[in-house]
Amino acid sequence: MLAANKPDLVRGWRAKDALPRIDSLIQIAPVLETTPEYLAFGIETEANQSVPKISWVNAGAFGTADPVVDISDAPRVEVAGLGDGEFYALDIIGDSMDRISPEGSVIIVNRKDKRLVQNACYIVLDGHGGATYKRYRQSPTRFEPVSTNPAHEPIFPDNDNIPEIFGRVIMTIVRM
Repeated sequence: MLAANKPDLVRGWRAKDALPRIDSLIQIAPVLETTPEYLAFGIETEANQSVPKISWVNAGAFGTADPVVDISDAPRVEVAGLGDGEFYALDIIGDSMDRISPEGSVIIVNRKDKRLVQNACYIVLDGHGGATYKRYRQSPTRFEPVSTNPAHEPIFPDNDNIPEIFGRVIMTIVRM
């Protein structure tokens, strides 16, 4: 155990009323089951949540992905700051949302958040197994692309009959 091998490390901080070096905090934080940020500044960081990456979603026309049978076998994405909800990660295919989530990025969707909010983004279902990723707008009600490609057009629900919502997109993860 790291702390047992260096008892003078902590004793020296207390006796000298000195600030520890950051490399010392990085070494001892796991032993104390905390973070270096908490030891140095009292800042509590949010714990990561392991989110299953269940499939992909088409940012374009409605697309049908292979169904996920068992999410316990799904790859995981570690994400901080999610709070309460039922979260899933999806790969983005297509460019109809490329100003927010470019093709190849990963989005995090809260399955429990289906309340429509102006300018929020959602996974929209077509009722036939297809899904797409779009931004919700009102007056008139529509789900629209946020794209650099002008070929993509909004989806206008018939008679304001809102399609089923899989969940609200709350985060995009883009590799640099």
